[in-house]
Amino acid sequence: MENKNIVEEVRRFVEEECRKPTSHYGFEPYRGHFVIMHRCAVDLAKKLGANLEVVELAAWIHDIGSIIQGRENHHQASVEIAEKKLRELDYPEKKIEEVKHCIFAHRSSEDIPKETIEAKIISDADAISNFGNIVGILKAALVYENQNQFEARKSTLEKLQRKWKKLELEESRRLIKPKYEAAVLLLSDDGQTEL
Repeated sequence: MENKNIVEEVRRFVEEECRKPTSHYGFEPYRGHFVIMHRCAVDLAKKLGANLEVVELAAWIHDIGSIIQGRENHHQASVEIAEKKLRELDYPEKKIEEVKHCIFAHRSSEDIPKETIEAKIISDADAISNFGNIVGILKAALVYENQNQFEARKSTLEKLQRKWKKLELEESRRLIKPKYEAAVLLLSDDGQTEL
């Protein structure tokens, strides 16, 4: 199978899984996370001269474990699902390993060393995409995690601060700094706001 077709097959697979009634987060993550994250990853890959195919595949399938099995250990589940899917598509084993490393290392809360520029791009693009979908993070906290509005605001702010601190690439920090500063300002509850 031609490589561009493999990227499209993987994209379609992720979209279909998001549309299923069994999707843990419904269809919204497809447009609100996967599409945004893919676009960020492709932009970074082009700017930094990374392997675009590996980046595209990892970007599309990096969180599929969350959709199919739930959030806990989703990076490990995503690796297993990606490996199975890519083997079904007769993708070369060496490249499967590269994609798997990107997926496994993207989980910023685990401090997994990112051994390639592609893995750094996937991790950073995943973090950057959060700043493009703050409403989705708040919804997840309110609806799926049953937090009240104060807990949701606090957990969303903490998540974005963690994502900012874990960015690996200077280019990523430059791109997202205005949104990060705005998010901190809007989500902080310092008691200083006057009406």
